[in-house]
Amino acid sequence: MSANQQSSKAMNQNKGVVGQPINRVDGRLKVTGGARYAVEYPIENMAYAALIGSTIANGRIKSIDTSEARRVPGVLHIMTHENAPKLKPVMTNPAEGDAAGKRVPLQSPNVYYSGQYIALVVAETLEQARRAADLLRVTYDEQPPATDMDKERGRAYIPKQKVAGKPADTTRGNPDAGLSAAAVKVDEIYRTPTEHHNPMEPHATTAVWEGERLTVYDATQYTYGVRHAMAATFGIPEENVRVICKFTGGGFGCKGTVWSHVSLAAAAAREVKRPVRLATTRQQMFANMGHRAETEQRVVLGATSDGKLTAIIHEGLSHNSTYDEFVEPFSKPTHMMYACENFRASQRLVSLNVGTPTYMRAPGETSGMFALESALDELAYKLNIDPVHLRLINHADTDPDEKLPWSTKLLKECYKTGAERFGWSRRKPTPASMRDGRYLVGMGMASAVYPVNHFPSSARVIIKQDGTAIAESSTHDLGTGAYTVLTQVAADTLGLPVERVRVRLAHSDNAAKGETYQAILTRAGLKEVEGDFDMQFNDRQKTHSSHSFGAHFAEVRVDPDFGEVRVTRATSVFDIGRVMNMKLAESQMRGGVVMGIGMALMEETVIDKNSGRIVNRDLAEYHVPVHADVPPIDIVLLDNFDEYASPIGAKGAGEIGIVGAAAAVANAIYHATNVRVRDLPITPDKLIGKGALA
Repeated sequence: MSANQQSSKAMNQNKGVVGQPINRVDGRLKVTGGARYAVEYPIENMAYAALIGSTIANGRIKSIDTSEARRVPGVLHIMTHENAPKLKPVMTNPAEGDAAGKRVPLQSPNVYYSGQYIALVVAETLEQARRAADLLRVTYDEQPPATDMDKERGRAYIPKQKVAGKPADTTRGNPDAGLSAAAVKVDEIYRTPTEHHNPMEPHATTAVWEGERLTVYDATQYTYGVRHAMAATFGIPEENVRVICKFTGGGFGCKGTVWSHVSLAAAAAREVKRPVRLATTRQQMFANMGHRAETEQRVVLGATSDGKLTAIIHEGLSHNSTYDEFVEPFSKPTHMMYACENFRASQRLVSLNVGTPTYMRAPGETSGMFALESALDELAYKLNIDPVHLRLINHADTDPDEKLPWSTKLLKECYKTGAERFGWSRRKPTPASMRDGRYLVGMGMASAVYPVNHFPSSARVIIKQDGTAIAESSTHDLGTGAYTVLTQVAADTLGLPVERVRVRLAHSDNAAKGETYQAILTRAGLKEVEGDFDMQFNDRQKTHSSHSFGAHFAEVRVDPDFGEVRVTRATSVFDIGRVMNMKLAESQMRGGVVMGIGMALMEETVIDKNSGRIVNRDLAEYHVPVHADVPPIDIVLLDNFDEYASPIGAKGAGEIGIVGAAAAVANAIYHATNVRVRDLPITPDKLIGKGALA
């Protein structure tokens, strides 16, 4: 154990504020309106922008008539592909192959998907900009769009990039021989639909130029990515770009990428020589800010009669745009989740006339674990083995893919604690055998997993003579509690009460920079002492495999006449390493389970196959859980210091809450009804007239 790890572990063992369920330090700002978001900063001489989206999904723009729009009072500028400045394409995250900035808008008349930005209006007021936008007249040379992944499967191709760091085709051992030796097999197709993030705060940007210096107030999870993208796009040094995002109103992954509206806002501000504010609409967010890609997954399991897995095969398709590449890595967790010598994974992409997909909460694991955990549940029924016991039989004591020991793994404890608190022993094994009055009752469970991802980081702490301290970092608070947790960490490290510590976040100037001793001593003479800390990771030389783990248990009640499903209670137990704030971490997990319920029963982005348009592009028609849909959710966190995962012993709590939750609900529905639904969401039409509902 390093000296840093020993210090961190000692801090954990001491009585301190870390781990305590203290209230959010930014809570008062948020409830009083004092927390400023991207479009709430008061800036003088502001102009406002409105975007115009294409009404076709495939083709070219023949003409754009702006004459009527230009007559609207207050209009300052109308930008189209005919007069837009030439902007450079940018790879915003080359490590992952993410190229959402690769196709810069308004650079050609080509249209790749419905809703694609084709023009931008800048005016004195937002109302004037939107009125002018409505008056643009566009004619197209329209071509039939590719909108159906099933129909386009003949054009499926091997991804150019790796799938979560692995080749698209991966084999371990001899899965064909393992299947031949199996006494029992499962071979099924599982489907997940396109889903959208829908954070409460829309994507929005305020861009301000001062000569060749650009300040961007952006709704983002990625300040440094925005800074890099803007510098490259406009050909200016990165030190000339400031990105500020003190509060983000939710993201779920869609704000982790630099989307084209940011560069358009900055380009418009440069053209009109005034600050420009651009807030996208809810409908524009559906088209232009990514989504969870549709998947079709084949899972094949082979097992001995006593439940030991002899082979795992996980293969399938996900969709992509026609101009870019993003892979939904659904096979990623299957590489390491269960002990099996014989494994094969294979993924292919199908190009459609849609915007490029992107990360959505637990990308890969969420879609993939629905398929894997559903298949394992099917195997349990075929073997007549309890689903929890089957997972214990195939528990991986070391990482079967990386061939490394786990940093920590309390998955067995998650199963045990969850089963006891949920009352799993009361479950009758036979499907459709449990009732509550006229309702069918079912119990289901599933595992959860998410890797520990490392990124370089920097921090700066300033200790004031008055006994207060300021801690700075360029990370973000998406509403998850980073301000609070970092305040707790800084307070314990410095030995100060939390009220004496202030945290500054999400400013691209907040990276710690090396300074001479002379500068430090000079500043000390000015009554301040400053310290820097940089954390670097080398995962290529890691000695342990680090993941968070968990187990979900869900109970459902199904109306036998109408097929309505209600989740009546849930228990979820997680091993996320050291818990930094019990209240906030439990809230994160509970929110993940709620999203899992939405994935299981409601969420689906519907595309008109003829036009390529999203037909439910608002929160009236894109259904997510409301309070009446959410049952009591019992969350248990197994506090456990993981010295290999991070210096503070934590693994991370943002993603894993949703992983496996949809599978637990789907498995409970099968137990209640004797109807196995393998394509999400599980709506009443997929149940009525089948199984116990026949």
